[in-house]
Amino acid sequence: MRNSITAFAKQEIAGHELAKRSLLSDILTDIKNLTECSSCEALLEVLKVLAHLGNNDFVKVIVEVCQTLGVEDNDVCSGAIGLEGPILAHALRQMTIGTKTSTLFCLTVFGLCQWPDVDTSYSPSMTTKPSTLRPASSGKTPIKVVHISDIHVDLNYTIGASWNCTKNICCRSYTTADEPGNNATPAGAYGNVHCDTPLSLEESMYAAIESLVPERQFTIFTGDVVEGAVWMVTDVEVSNDLNNAYARMRALGKTYAVAGNHDACPVNSFPPADIDTTISTQWAYDAMSANWETWIGNTAAAEVSSNYGSYSVVDSSGLRIVSINTNFWYKQNFWMYEKNWESDPSGMFAWLVSQLEQAEAAGERVWILGHMPMGASDTFHDASYYFDLIIQRFDATIAAVFYGHTHKDEFEISYSDYTHQDFSTATMMSYIAPALTPTSGNPTFRVYDVDPVTFGVLDMTVYYADITSDTYQTNPTWEILYSVKDTYGSLLGVTDIATELTPAFWHNVTALFEKNDTVFQEYIGRKTRDYDTSTCTGSCKMAEICQLRAAQSQYNCAIIKPGINFKRDTTTGVVVAGECDGSRAIPILSSMANVTGVQALRDALVMILGSSILNITVPSNYTVNGTTI
Repeated sequence: MRNSITAFAKQEIAGHELAKRSLLSDILTDIKNLTECSSCEALLEVLKVLAHLGNNDFVKVIVEVCQTLGVEDNDVCSGAIGLEGPILAHALRQMTIGTKTSTLFCLTVFGLCQWPDVDTSYSPSMTTKPSTLRPASSGKTPIKVVHISDIHVDLNYTIGASWNCTKNICCRSYTTADEPGNNATPAGAYGNVHCDTPLSLEESMYAAIESLVPERQFTIFTGDVVEGAVWMVTDVEVSNDLNNAYARMRALGKTYAVAGNHDACPVNSFPPADIDTTISTQWAYDAMSANWETWIGNTAAAEVSSNYGSYSVVDSSGLRIVSINTNFWYKQNFWMYEKNWESDPSGMFAWLVSQLEQAEAAGERVWILGHMPMGASDTFHDASYYFDLIIQRFDATIAAVFYGHTHKDEFEISYSDYTHQDFSTATMMSYIAPALTPTSGNPTFRVYDVDPVTFGVLDMTVYYADITSDTYQTNPTWEILYSVKDTYGSLLGVTDIATELTPAFWHNVTALFEKNDTVFQEYIGRKTRDYDTSTCTGSCKMAEICQLRAAQSQYNCAIIKPGINFKRDTTTGVVVAGECDGSRAIPILSSMANVTGVQALRDALVMILGSSILNITVPSNYTVNGTTI
């Protein structure tokens, strides 16, 4: 190992004219307190060298740091870094320190850099926008569409296991103390807010949908089948989860689905087409294709496999459904942190434009389905900007956009002019569905009343099961929580069932929130389906309304703070970032962003690689063509 380190150091330095050279030990000493972007980039130099020593050494060192600092339980440390570490190491090997890519990496992992400016020099290639306007409502009898999301079914959920464990997802027999009969906090039959969805709850929701909405035209599912114990998943387990869940979902009849960020292994692993790696998500796309074929047909199912989980199909009603894999633009998809930033990974924007141009030429109306909302603070700003350019171009063709991921009952508005956000500039609605999983509130599904000609949303009714009810654990009762027309339409004079919930209407809802704090606080309660009773005032309220008016993520008012941590926080109902638990590696790496963390990194390097590792000379700026995973 010592000889290989020396050889590595010589190879890295050879051929470079360097104005400054620093030893690893010097850099570690200089990083006193990681509070600035420049400090983060110094830390990246260390991590980059470690990544070049190979995936195994990278994983060993970061696991040791995690376990030393007690960031997570030991098994979570080893499991999360074992799965995500090779992807992180790959990104670091390819990365050039001091570029936009490294800035975004520091922003995502350590919260130490702010968002760089959006690159407006690129834009998706599109035909000229015609003068066509959004069609007026037809006045015909509405059809009904069900929207479910983030079911996160845990096939290892154990009745009687402790819901008060040390991990982010409980109700499993992780240890003897967690097992049924050995704990004072036993899980009930239908779930708990500290746990993902038991099979019984999933089946209860399907039965409720069949009973309450038997006349539905179809169902949309905006992703995330797999539970949140992401440090334990394998390709086989994720495939099994997908196959099991979609087999049960067939009880709903025709369903249009999307790829969730949890529906891969490791979590969030969606490499673009030109990434040179042996880690692939193709098996997941193939599993989705096979499971969705009964709903979308052979041609669209084949497209799922060949087009990274995305497809386009026309429903029997005449509506075109475009399901797009938004996970490419999720900032926790570490495959995106490559040497050269990709404006259009896997050609997804070009493909979306082609589908919309075909729909426009055919006079079709379109629903776009995705998992992660493109205005959320989880979304790369550049990608969100490019996506919104497409939305603005085709705003007369697209009836609405539908997402999940945040686990909250919310929405986003697109504007033609974000410097003048008004009902007159509101152009598109994104409907963000709450989750089935109880981890962020009461289990929920939505029902839309939809114009059968324009496919505009005329009303939205939210159904929920009250997890605090005395009868919940024996027989959950699914009932109406609220409808938009009854709740907001009645206050704005919009109650006719034939009237669309236009982007202008939704902007006026946000204006109502500004003026009427009682209505706004009720909205905050509905985000968790009346589970969380927290209030949101002052800067919290401003940030919430800002988020609702930001289908472009650069306008969502989210604040990047040092020491960012992605552990679930159930103490507040207000989160402007994505709520869905993603990478467990991020809180592990972010633990290094202080003196204690840097010291733990130094100690781990010496313990695992020997003290000679600290004598490696590190260029201040260098780029190396790293080996592939």
